[in-house]
Amino acid sequence: MKIGELLKKGTFSISFEFFPPKTEEGERELFDTIKSLECLSPTFVSVTYGAGGSTRDRTKRVVERIHQQTHMTVMAHLTCIAHSREEIISILREYQQIGIENILALRGDLPANIPNFKPPDGACKHANELVRLIRSSFGEHFSVGVASYPEGHPESPNMDWEIRYFKKKVMEGADFSITQMFFINDYYYRFIDMCYKEGIDIPIIPGIMPITNFRQISRFASMCGATIPDDLIKRLEPHMDDQEETTKIGVEFAIKQCEDLLKNGVPGLHFYTLNKSRATLEIYQAIKDKILALRSYLP
Repeated sequence: MKIGELLKKGTFSISFEFFPPKTEEGERELFDTIKSLECLSPTFVSVTYGAGGSTRDRTKRVVERIHQQTHMTVMAHLTCIAHSREEIISILREYQQIGIENILALRGDLPANIPNFKPPDGACKHANELVRLIRSSFGEHFSVGVASYPEGHPESPNMDWEIRYFKKKVMEGADFSITQMFFINDYYYRFIDMCYKEGIDIPIIPGIMPITNFRQISRFASMCGATIPDDLIKRLEPHMDDQEETTKIGVEFAIKQCEDLLKNGVPGLHFYTLNKSRATLEIYQAIKDKILALRSYLP
C-alpha cells in the first residue's frame, strides 16, 4: 500500500525504522525484532541505506524479505549523492519489479572513507533532485517520502533556509515527511508552524528515538544537531554504564514525549528502533489506548 494515500485518508500512522545488519546473525536478530513488532500492525516499516550506497544490496535484501515474508508495508530508503542517475533508476526498477511502492528519498551522507569525495557526473546532489527524478521516471508508482529537520539540517545556516529547501522537496512531489529525531517537542511545533506559513501541507511524522544507550544516542544527536534536554542529561549521566536504568529513564521520557505529541494532533509516530523491540514495545503499551482510539477514527 502507498503510505501517502493512507495518510491522505487521515490514517494515524505507527511506523518503525530498521537498518540492514552486516552479519547473518544480525539479520536473524532483526527478523526476531520484526516478528515481535508486526503484531502492533504498523502502518509501515522502513529500512535505511548506508552512506555512499554502502548497504545497497543488504538494504534491498531486507526490504524484499519484509515484503515477501510479512504482512507489513515496507519503505526503502534511497540516497542519491554517490549514485549516477542511471544507477538510481536501476535501483528503483528493481524495487518496482518486486512490488515495492514506497521510497524515502534522501541526499545521504558523504562517504567518510573517501577523502575529497565528489558525486558522479550528473548525479542528484540534493534530495529535491532525487524526488524530481523519481517522479519524472516513474510517475505515481512510488509514494515518496522525504526527511525533515525540526532543528535544521547540520548544514543549514538558519531555519528560513531549512524551510526553503524543504519546500523544494515538497514542490517536486514528496507525499509526506519523517523528521530527524528530536527530544524537545517545541522544535517540532515551531517547524510545523513555519511550514504552514509557507503553504507546506504534507503530513510531517515526528521521529522518536528512545534512549537506551546514552553514549550512542549522544553521539547520534551531536552528528545530526538534535538537542538533548539538560534535565534529561542530568538524569542519564550517572547511569551511563547501567543499561537497565538508562533504558528505564529513556523509555519514561519517550512516553511523555509521545503523549504530548499525540495531544497536539500529530499524523503519526515513527520509531527509530536500532533493530531492537523492547523499548518501542514498552512505549507503545503505555500509549496504546490513545493510539488505538486515533487509529479507529477516520475524519
